[in-house]
Amino acid sequence: MKMQMKKQPKLKRVRTNEQLAMTVSWISIVINILLSAFKLAAGIVGNSSAMIADAVHTISDAATTGIVMVGIKLSNRASDKDHQYGHERIECVAAIILAVVLFLVGIGIGNQGLQKVLHVDTETIAIPGMIALIAAIASIFIKEAMYWYTRIAAKKIKSTALMADAWHHRSDGLSSIGSFIGIGGAMLGFPILDPLAAIIICIFILKVSYDIFTEAIGKMTDKACDEKTTLTIRSIAFAQDGVIDVDKLKTRVFGDKIYIDIEIKVDGNLLLNEAHAIAEQVHDTIEKHVPNVKHCMVHVNPS
Repeated sequence: MKMQMKKQPKLKRVRTNEQLAMTVSWISIVINILLSAFKLAAGIVGNSSAMIADAVHTISDAATTGIVMVGIKLSNRASDKDHQYGHERIECVAAIILAVVLFLVGIGIGNQGLQKVLHVDTETIAIPGMIALIAAIASIFIKEAMYWYTRIAAKKIKSTALMADAWHHRSDGLSSIGSFIGIGGAMLGFPILDPLAAIIICIFILKVSYDIFTEAIGKMTDKACDEKTTLTIRSIAFAQDGVIDVDKLKTRVFGDKIYIDIEIKVDGNLLLNEAHAIAEQVHDTIEKHVPNVKHCMVHVNPS
């Protein structure tokens, strides 16, 4: 006997999460545009190619944040005839796109650094001005603050795409650290530090892009919940009155939502409405205590 209780959509919470994501994204876009303009001006006035490249990296953040906004907006659309399980996976697609962008940015920074290491002529490299160094320091602090601001919001609403955007902020911060080391080293008479720092930053950025990509792919391919969540679901079901045992439990992560199929064992002599009441209690208690459950199927087996 299967008892399927369809969870009523909590529109208020969905809209609140979407509003928070949009607010964070718009703030990110405005700050990135202003910061990029400042870094570009500092790079030109301060004669720093590293800072000019860093400015281009920052403006790419604004573009990818736009991708995040589109992904979150579409993923929160209600179910329709053609997408009866909703649109949550669109957010995973946005995260994958961000991971690819990060990968390409990392490769570009690493390649540029490697070329300079192999072919650098230290006597022809112009020494950057102090304004470029100031811009690098300001960028490090601003981008780290943006990382934590976006990360906190992403964890609050459990958004993969927003978390990916947070890491994009940190990758830009790492790029600015490289610019700071390179510019500072050049000012102290060690211009080779600039390209070496770029290569190290490339490795960090590639690692972040890999982590974002694998997490998003896991959610796209019905990856099961983590062991802690699975044990929590099983314990909740087993603790309900009338449940003799939990025969089977299957979970899958669908975007940022959880789908559950659970089989419970009850007294085989119970009436249908009595067994249904037990299944409904299991269903409601799981949804109450486990965040982001969108679908819960309870199957009742007679003891």
